[in-house]
Parts: sequence; structure tokens; C-alpha cells
Amino acid sequence: MGFDVQGVKFLLSAHRSGVCFAKTATMGRQEMFIDPISLQRFLRCCGMAKSEAEVRRILAEADGFAEPLLKLLGAEHIGSVDASSYDGASVVHDMNLPIPDSLRSAFSVVIDAGTLEHIFNFPTAIKNCMEMVEEGGHLLLMTPANNFMGHGFYQFSPELFFRVCSEENGFEVGKIIVCEVDPDAQWYEVVDPVRARRRVELVTGRPAYLLIQARKARSVPILTVAPQQSDYTVLWQERVRRSDRAESWGRPPFVRLLRRMARHLRAAYRMAEPAALAARRLRPDREVFTEVSWLPKDALP
Repeated sequence: MGFDVQGVKFLLSAHRSGVCFAKTATMGRQEMFIDPISLQRFLRCCGMAKSEAEVRRILAEADGFAEPLLKLLGAEHIGSVDASSYDGASVVHDMNLPIPDSLRSAFSVVIDAGTLEHIFNFPTAIKNCMEMVEEGGHLLLMTPANNFMGHGFYQFSPELFFRVCSEENGFEVGKIIVCEVDPDAQWYEVVDPVRARRRVELVTGRPAYLLIQARKARSVPILTVAPQQSDYTVLWQERVRRSDRAESWGRPPFVRLLRRMARHLRAAYRMAEPAALAARRLRPDREVFTEVSWLPKDALP
């Protein structure tokens, strides 16, 4: 668990966008996996220039954990939650289980950079993270997308976080970014599949992260209704409308036969999708993946 180059960029980008780090909670204690030269350059780009000695101190202090960097971003109180005391977390709690009341709405920002994928009871874990955020605070998640098989229990899709960090749960998504793990990899902001009116899919050649920034707009009971994948919701609604019409007019047998044939053809096509079409998903579709810079617009070159 920790912040590599992409993770540090994400933190700095969130800070420049107005995320308050005053009361910070991290899922597990986060280590720093970045070299001094890169960190110094990124801080300078964000108007927080530090000498080489200061940067090395940030990386060496706290036995290489991220607390010094979080303090630089404004953290006055830093808590960490882990299932074990192995790394010196301030709260030992299994996130498979509901959090104690003392942690609810206790933090201005809750950060995960490599924990959620290791927790079997994901719905409880993400609910815990969301409940820890105070009203007006933020949730920052850096989690595996593609090519992390075997790293943890799960790899995640943008659709999941769009549906979970929703208005119904009191949250609003600021942005979801997908990027490969390489230090210089391009950032792509992801369009909500609801807006795209279709699935948002991407095949990557390298391991890729999802970076999620969401704001808690109001305090409401979270996940009282299980999220549904958006394209299925539309499909079900359309089928209900068709069923209503069919009950009024009757559905000829040949219509039912055609629908069954269409389902079988779609399944067969997925099994034998032409390689050329499958390869297209290796290139981000510009309609749903927009190139963005991690640097704020007013940052120094």
C-alpha cells in the first residue's frame, strides 16, 4: 500500500482542486514509492517548491510512510485504519465489518491507495470509507483496474464507483481517471456510462489504475439499495415497456422466436469477436476517455 508516481500526482491534483486534508484518514499506513527528483519536480509544479534536503526528509521521515507528505498538504490530524497493527495503524479494525461510531463523519478526506481490492466484503468496506467522510469532505481512491490479476481479490470498473458514489448515497463524483502505472502514462478522464448511454470499456497492455475523487454532498444512509449496472437498468426498463405493450396487443410466436435467435447470435458473436474489433478497445475511445493533465491549469511548466 502506498503512493507511487501516479499516486503522488493524484494527491497533488486533488489538493490543488480544493480537497481539504486537515483531517485525513488512510486505509492502512501508506508508504512512499517515489524518487526524490520526481517528488521535488512535482511539488515545484504545484507551487510547493522544496529543497533537495527537504524532499529527502519528507521521504525518510516516519520510516518512509506518507504522513510527512500529507502534512505538507495541510493534514493536522492523520488517522490510519488497518486490520493489523503490523504497520502501526492508529486504528485496528477489520474493514469487512462496520466501523465504530467514533469514525463516522470524522474526516475531511478518506484515502485508499491499495486496500479495497484486498477486502473480501467490498460493499461493507466501501460503505465504511464513505461513512468516515464528513459532509463536504472527499473520498480519494486509487485502485486497480486492468492487469492486476492475483494482486488482490478484485479489479474494478469505473461503472462501479459511478454507481456507488451517487446522489442516492449522498456523494457526487468529481472525476474518475484511468491511467497505466508507468510514471509518464497519460491520464484519461472517464465518462459516466449513464451519460455515454453504453458500456465504457478499455483493454490495456499494462497494469492500470482507477483514480476516483468524490465529494460527500450530504449525509444520508449509504447503500440502502444495491447499485445496478446502468446499461442493464435501461434494458430492464425497456423490457417492461415492451411487456406492457405485448400484454395489450399480444405477442406473436414468431416475435418470441426472433428475440431468442437474437440473444443466441449476440452470445455467439462475443465468443468469436473479430480480433480487429477487439483490438480497437486497446485504444481509448475518445468519446468516453478524454485526455487530461494531472497538472492544474495554473501550474508552472
